[in-house]
Amino acid sequence: MRVERPWGWYEDLLAAPGYKVKRLLIHRGRQLSLQRHRHRSESWTVVAGDGALLCGERWLEAEAGVMLTIPCGALHRARSDQSDLVMLEVQHGNDLREDDIERLQDDYGRVIS
Repeated sequence: MRVERPWGWYEDLLAAPGYKVKRLLIHRGRQLSLQRHRHRSESWTVVAGDGALLCGERWLEAEAGVMLTIPCGALHRARSDQSDLVMLEVQHGNDLREDDIERLQDDYGRVIS
């Protein structure tokens, strides 16, 4: 099932106890919230497009084949640049609910205080 978001969309591909796999598309020129999670870590693999990935204070150029590990509690975000950015996201943890997102900055007015 595809879930539309202001930045693009995501699809749940696979879920089992302790992990979930998603495909995300971030439209050209858009970005995810600056966010962190209390109950899960994530790993991102870029499959297409270009942009940048942030973990902590470090930006990494995003292009096909780039992988990023995001520890539980780390600030992170992804943005696309000249083309749509497509990533696979693997979530790891005991609580993988969508409401485990603490947004610190968001271009779409979704910051939760």
